[in-house]
Amino acid sequence: MTMRLTCHCGAVELAIDPPEGLDTARRCDCSFCRRRGAAAVTVPEGRLEIVKGAENLTLYQWNTGTAEHYFCRACGIYTHHRRRSNPKEFGVNLGAIEGVSPRDLDPIAWVDGVNHPSDRKG
Repeated sequence: MTMRLTCHCGAVELAIDPPEGLDTARRCDCSFCRRRGAAAVTVPEGRLEIVKGAENLTLYQWNTGTAEHYFCRACGIYTHHRRRSNPKEFGVNLGAIEGVSPRDLDPIAWVDGVNHPSDRKG
C-alpha cells in the first residue's frame, strides 16, 4: 500500500510502499538517532520515490559515510535515511507519514544503535 510522507512545510513529498506496513517501526539509540528522536519504518530500495522537492533535501553524513540522512532544507524535518546496517533499505520518519500518529503504535521497539553491528570487529 502506497503511503505519502511530507516534511512540515510541504516542500518535500515522498511516496513509500513498505512491504510490512508500519510493523517495522522502531527507534534507535545511536548518538544521532537519539538526538533526532524520530521513529522510523523500513522501506526497501525501489519502494521509496521522491515525488517532489528533491532539490529541497539536504544530506548529512559522518563517520563511515554509509548512512545518508535527509532533511528538508526549509523546515528542517528529517524525512528518511539510507541505512548503514543495510544500504539497500531506507528508514523513513514515521511521524511524517500522512494520517499516522506514532502515539498510536506505542510502545515502539528500540534498536541498539550504540552497539551497531557495523561497529563490531571480528
